[in-house]
Amino acid sequence: MRSEFPILSRRVHGGKPLVYLDNAATTQKPSVVIDAISEFYRHHNANVHRAGHVLGAEVTSMFEDARRVVAESIGATAEEIIFTRGTTESLNLLASTLSARFTGGNARRNVVITEMEHHANIVPWQMLRERTGAELRVIPVLDDGSLDMARAEELIDESTGVVSVVHVSNTLGTTNEVARLAELARRVGAVSIVDAAQSVSSAEVDVAAIGCDALVFSGHKVYGPMGIGVAFIRRELLDTLPPYQGGGSMITSVSFEKTTYAEGPLRFEAGTPNIEGAIGLGTALAWRNALDMRAVVAHKQDLTDRLVGGLQRRDGVNVHGRHQGHSGIVSFSLGGVHPQDLGLLLDAHGVAVRTGHHCTMPLTQRYSSNGSIRVSAAVYSSVDEVEMFFSALDRACAVLR
Repeated sequence: MRSEFPILSRRVHGGKPLVYLDNAATTQKPSVVIDAISEFYRHHNANVHRAGHVLGAEVTSMFEDARRVVAESIGATAEEIIFTRGTTESLNLLASTLSARFTGGNARRNVVITEMEHHANIVPWQMLRERTGAELRVIPVLDDGSLDMARAEELIDESTGVVSVVHVSNTLGTTNEVARLAELARRVGAVSIVDAAQSVSSAEVDVAAIGCDALVFSGHKVYGPMGIGVAFIRRELLDTLPPYQGGGSMITSVSFEKTTYAEGPLRFEAGTPNIEGAIGLGTALAWRNALDMRAVVAHKQDLTDRLVGGLQRRDGVNVHGRHQGHSGIVSFSLGGVHPQDLGLLLDAHGVAVRTGHHCTMPLTQRYSSNGSIRVSAAVYSSVDEVEMFFSALDRACAVLR
């Protein structure tokens, strides 16, 4: 499989093999995705849904085929899939269009999120709070890195309008009980949203099984291109939401007196979309769907266990969270050592990891004020790479300590 990813054969810093363990930030792209994007520009470049010529027809078909692949990959229908710039825009779209739930005579009064959310699932709801006065409630994280589900049941009540939670933590690797949280939201008539940015790449994600009203993810974390993302919104909810942006494509008619809006996902896709990104994402998901997902889960579980076990055996290392599961995401800190210093030394040995707060500052500061070092594996990561990481870590520690 590694041979399908051209960048993995790179050598860096004087000939050292690239050991890429920053997959929670972005995954690398297989040749089939790179080729699909190149093929679009070489032979099909045109706009979608508009032109009456052969290129326009071809591209519209390719674009809508990608929407269908995305839908099938998560158990949805194509009419429930909106293309966005990524998880961040998807969550902003939802926070904007759901604002009406928090105003008027029957207004809901709070939004519930978790302590382990990415900033993209915190800041849009804070902005909604500024617009509407809604309360922002936070489900706490227990010392083992799991959610306090008993507290979740207390926080989600009849005044809750939205429950928006991460599926897999991009910092702790924790897999949350999103189906249970969606059920708690449904009981009180709240909209449930799942941030699946870290789960779609290597786990079966089925929106019907989860029971959520919306689910979002980014293409670049699932072996696809940058700048493309997805907002699944259950059709019954989607039909009630106002447009997010105005412009071409999202209308059926325009006059100076009145504009009528398109139905379905097109109402939320104003202007020229990221056509090559959608085609690349559809190709990436088709590639992912062809994998034996049970084998992928077993492989990621093995890598996670090796990372956690190896770190726990080293003096002075504090592994953050419980890490039961197959996320491949492990964060840790090293006593007396700043994460950035360690990251720079690891990079000098060709090992790419992430340092800092990982866009989860409220969570990370709970474990270490300076942030942490995050190691994250993907489907193409190898046992040899894990061993090279530990070799580089030991050499770096010898310098820093």
